[in-house]
Parts: sequence; structure tokens; C-alpha cells
Amino acid sequence: MGAKQSKPENNRVLVVGTTSDYIEWIRTVRPGQVLFLTAPKVRENATEPRPENGEEILCPINEIDAAMQALDRHKKTFGTVLSGIACFDCESMEAASILAKKINLPYPDIEAIKNSRDKFISKQLWEKNQIPCPRTFPVNTETEILNFLNQVPAGIVLKPFCGSGSELVFKCTTRKECNTAFKAASEGLAERSGNPLFKPTDIGSFQMLAEEWVAGPEFSCDFLMEKDRAVILRKTRKIKVDSRPFGTISGYAICPENNDNGKMPDNDILATLFYRAARALGIKTGVCMVDFILRNREAVLIEMTPRPGGDCLPFLLKEAGNIDILGLTLDAAQGFAWKNEKKGPYRSLVAFRIHARKNGVLKRIKTDAVENDSRVKKIHLIHPPGHKITMPPQDYDSWLLGHMIIEPHRHKFFETECLLLAKRIDIEMD
Repeated sequence: MGAKQSKPENNRVLVVGTTSDYIEWIRTVRPGQVLFLTAPKVRENATEPRPENGEEILCPINEIDAAMQALDRHKKTFGTVLSGIACFDCESMEAASILAKKINLPYPDIEAIKNSRDKFISKQLWEKNQIPCPRTFPVNTETEILNFLNQVPAGIVLKPFCGSGSELVFKCTTRKECNTAFKAASEGLAERSGNPLFKPTDIGSFQMLAEEWVAGPEFSCDFLMEKDRAVILRKTRKIKVDSRPFGTISGYAICPENNDNGKMPDNDILATLFYRAARALGIKTGVCMVDFILRNREAVLIEMTPRPGGDCLPFLLKEAGNIDILGLTLDAAQGFAWKNEKKGPYRSLVAFRIHARKNGVLKRIKTDAVENDSRVKKIHLIHPPGHKITMPPQDYDSWLLGHMIIEPHRHKFFETECLLLAKRIDIEMD
């Protein structure tokens, strides 16, 4: 990426669809540099201050014609020049791609977005390019699921073609588990038929995807895709708690700089793999996220998408290594060369998510018991009193209440240490 010489004061990066806490973060660290295209519902539910006049356009993200008209009006009113386009939400990436093409800004094309969002297509492309990934099989009936289970007796994972996180993701090792999961996934997808996150793909009439279950620790990385290489920006290990629904991520731990005592492939090997995998999907530039499972020291890719890792990850990276991954994404969107913002090696910190424990209405969260604990560096809450909580599998979003940034005393078995800290938070419900 070649750095541009200068940028006028009215240049703005268009951020298509994101959460209100991300908007507040970006406004604080990059004042006057961004125009937000925000869904009205996000602003209605936000507890953060509303952006000033000229910083935000409220418009349904996927109504492209209305968005273009709103952008034209805004440019005429404020003289804004769009210098790049960025997106932090999976469900808004297709809209960002269409808008980018209409206003002639660099962004992955619609085919690359579909390739990355569709978990079947991505793995077909990876298999074609000899990139390690789980075997997959599109399914429409319980019989088809059971036939696939017979081929991979260690277990399968049933999931939507598109989606995010652990939502409607089920591990099955028996006939009974397959039947239960198929019913839950079918009902869940029907209930979410209007949700753009689960927008049907071009695969046809298949309902969902059966995927080989891969045993091993799971990791998540951000990397910067450049013309001829990938630059790894962060490596984190996913924390999972057995008592929570399969696939639920309880947090992320910064990976040691020494590559986990040789268990992890060398950074150069991983970077080459990520570059090849991104190119196979049609991704050429920008900040990307990839999830993989380590199986016998080999990275088996699960998914990849042209945006940085979300949720609590940007907060963890800022606290652990002084990297602003959101700001870096804005820079990459404008074609600015990457400048390493790290002040030294990453600190061994953990971002541990705070989850509700039952259905109900949030009355208050008392964090007094952990606020003065030296291990707790930051506490970030995302919902005010009155927030309605519905537990999985009906809803996978509302039970997430925030996260803590923790510096555990122990490097081994830190998951238990973090879980015990989280249990000290008093969550009062009505």
C-alpha cells in the first residue's frame, strides 16, 4: 500500500454499519475522520452520545438506493469527500461492497464477500487450493446429517451457511444429538429469516451445513492483507467454558510471543497460509480476521472475513499492545501504509466476556467485588438497566453484558481464574 501525500480536512472514511460503542471509540480517537452510516435501531438503543451533525447518517444499511440518496444529500450539505470505506459487521459487508463499487472506492467485491461469508463456498475454494480446512457437506434432512456423521465418527458440527459466532452452531456425535440439533437449527433459521446475518446463499435449497468437527485449541488472528504478503497483527486463543452452549466464546487470551513453546506454526508459515487463503476467496487488501484450530501443529482454517475481529478484541489489543485495530482498518481503507504502533511486546492479558445467567430484565450490574482487584485492568459494560435478556438458543446476543480485561496471576489454567472473577460480578435481574 502506498501512502498518500495529504488528505483534505473534509475527507472522511465511510463506516458502513457498526455498534454504538465502536462509533464512540472511533469518534474519540479519530475525530472528524469518519462518516458513519448507521442503522436507526442502533442509535435508538445506544447509551453513548449521539454523533454531532455531519458525522452520522441514519439509514437502513441494506437499502442501497436510500443510502446512496442520503450520501448524496450529505455530500452536498457538508462538502464531504469520501476517501475510503470500511465495515466492522458481517451482515453489513455486502452493502459496503455494493456502495464501494457505486462510489468508486476500494473494497472487496461482492463475490469475495460471499465467498468469505458462506462457510461452504469458502471451504470448497480452500480445498481446491490445498488449504487445510474441515470437510463439509450441505444438508437438508436428518438422514443426510447421519450419513455424514458415519463418514466422520469423531463428530460433526451443524451450522448455518452464513452467520456469526456460536449462533445456531451445534456439535453432534450421536444420532439423538443430530436429531435435536437439526430441529433446533431448522426452527432457529426460520425465526431468523429476515435477519441479514443469515441471508440465504446461492447454494440452493439446502438448509444448513454439516462440518467435520476438528479437535484442538482454537485461535483467532487479525492480519493485514497487502499486495504480495499478509502481515499478522495479533494472535489470540479462544477461551471456551464447558457449561456454556457449544461454540460460545467466553474470552480471548493474547498468545505468547514465543509461539506457545513451539506448538504453534512459525509466524511466516501462518502468514503465507493466510495470504493464500485470502487470495483464494478473492480478498486482495485490507484488515482481515481468521479463525483456525490447531491440529497436530497444523492450522486448520475455520473461517475468514475481510474485517478485523470484533466484540472485545479491539479493547484487548489496545490494552495489551497499544494497537488500535479500528484505526488501522480506517488507514488501510484509505491506502495508507501500515505503521507499527506497538510500544513493545504484547502483555499476556485476557478479555473475558460477562454473560447473563438467566432470562429476565437487567436491573443492575454490581462490579464492586472485582473493581479493586489488581488483576482487573478494565471493565466494559454494554447494556443499561431495563435491558431484556433472552438466553441461547433463542437469542445469542442479549445475554452478553460486556467484558473485563484481566491480567491473570497464572499462565496455566488462567481460564478458571478468569471464570471465578466473573462469578464475583453481581448481576441483578427482575
